[in-house]
Amino acid sequence: MIAGLLLAAGAGRRYGRPKALVELDGEPLVRRGVRLLADGGCVPVHVVLGAGADEVPELPGAVPVRHDRWSDGLGSSLRRGLASLPADVPGAVVVLVDQPLLSPVAVRRVREAYAAESVVVATYAGRPGHPILLCRRTWPLLNRYAVGDRGARDLLRERPELVVEVPCDDVGTPVDVDTPADLLRLRRSAAHEPPG
Repeated sequence: MIAGLLLAAGAGRRYGRPKALVELDGEPLVRRGVRLLADGGCVPVHVVLGAGADEVPELPGAVPVRHDRWSDGLGSSLRRGLASLPADVPGAVVVLVDQPLLSPVAVRRVREAYAAESVVVATYAGRPGHPILLCRRTWPLLNRYAVGDRGARDLLRERPELVVEVPCDDVGTPVDVDTPADLLRLRRSAAHEPPG
């Protein structure tokens, strides 16, 4: 049983509002992220909420995790989310709410590569991205690495012996939606993709 963890607590300062509430194709990014993890086979799915938490729509199939210290940064939200998971969960697949083009196939690939003592990371053009699977053994290490706006990136760099890379170039992209212009570009590029 590998859990899913969606980090959706930020204020979206560059966007002008919390990105969890931003819609793509009529669906809030927070619901899109929940669906991504569920379709990728994660159980349970927890969602860390902070800025705009009271405005977030119902999230069927997910456990909302309120994080009042969301302004401490991404690392704080990651640690809060992991701490909320049941004790029998051996690992969690982590994704960010502002990467709406991630694929459930990538989630399944990192789940299938799970090992009890590893960090499994999707790569794109050889660079680490999301989703990332953190086995429970690595969670205490994040007290050192996941600080401020840093998540697990420094852990990947400093502890390469723990890292298993899974290429996911063919099943989506980890492009961020940081501004309304980013979302507009994403919509335009999606509209020009060939069918299928």
